[in-house]
Amino acid sequence: MKTKKLALAGVLCAVAVVGSMFQFPVFGSQCAPVQHMVNVICAVFLGPWYGVVVAFAASLLRNALSLGSLLAFPGSMCGALLCGLVYWKTKNLPATLVGEVFGTGIIGGLLSYPIAIAFMGKVAGSIGYTAYVVPFLISTVGGSVLAGALVFALKRSGALKTMQTALEH
Repeated sequence: MKTKKLALAGVLCAVAVVGSMFQFPVFGSQCAPVQHMVNVICAVFLGPWYGVVVAFAASLLRNALSLGSLLAFPGSMCGALLCGLVYWKTKNLPATLVGEVFGTGIIGGLLSYPIAIAFMGKVAGSIGYTAYVVPFLISTVGGSVLAGALVFALKRSGALKTMQTALEH
């Protein structure tokens, strides 16, 4: 069971890193919607703790490959944790999508401000503590819509339950 989950976590980390090549800048932040799609998929299949580790590893790799900024850490990790906890407790996909949007867009966006000041210089932090909320919301809503469409399609076809069962055994 653990081997299957680790393998899926590795694949999802790779998807997030490769998917970050499809990003766009908004107000000094790089919006990478595929990361947020991966967060929701991790929540549904692996749980909150795997989701946080995948988000951290993907952010680390994205930064090492110059595909992201330090702001990838709070955005992706807060979203992964919150949507993972929501799905773990409720098994409700719409609530999980809202958890991803709130965790990344609001919490991650607000936590990005002190990181921008401390590590990216005064210019990055001088734009205001709520400046990262809008680009993070744009990114996470796009990724959450993609994830929602994918997971709803899997659920409708019956594949979601089969895949979740396969990961448990």
